[in-house]
Amino acid sequence: MPNITTPHQIESESFRIIRSEIGAHNFNEAELTVAVRVIHATADFDFREILHFHPRAIKSALEILRAGGSILTDVHMVEAGISRHCLDQLGGEVRCDIRHPEVIQSAKATGETRSTMAMRRNAQVIHGGIVVIGNAPTALIEVIRLVKEENIRPALIVGVPVGFVNVVESKEALMELDIPFITSIGRKGGSSVAVATINAMMRLAIEQNNLS
Repeated sequence: MPNITTPHQIESESFRIIRSEIGAHNFNEAELTVAVRVIHATADFDFREILHFHPRAIKSALEILRAGGSILTDVHMVEAGISRHCLDQLGGEVRCDIRHPEVIQSAKATGETRSTMAMRRNAQVIHGGIVVIGNAPTALIEVIRLVKEENIRPALIVGVPVGFVNVVESKEALMELDIPFITSIGRKGGSSVAVATINAMMRLAIEQNNLS
């Protein structure tokens, strides 16, 4: 057994194994970097087939991240997993309003989910920013509504909710938009996928900053 014990060694060896086993794929190098981190977070090579990138997704994400753009998440689990070290280097911020008193109150008054109301409350944060959805399909459905009905234009939508109700349908609706997005086709996804995706792109943005 090789003597691989430090966090950096373990991560590097994990990435080496994933790249050696991933086989044929249609990702470019930047997309592959994201896919490798998603597979690392999930130990699931199905993401080689189901992770789907809008043609402008990476370019748009890197532009807004390098400019210190805002990130809005659907749940605190995603918010907590986003690298503060990377955010600090890029000058960005992340927010999640699912527990905000106004969100809780409006959800009770309307019968909508808190995830829906949190997206609605932050429409202007979403406009020109990045929204990362790893749990709630209702949040993704609301973002799609904001795009279609209120002309909100995110720089990127990471839409990877997980589950059985409205999950597949919300992702299919996302892929019909001409808005940069990253999604996982089908039922799979989740907070770990969302976090791995945005953290991978933040690292790519930092690498670009260091080269410029």
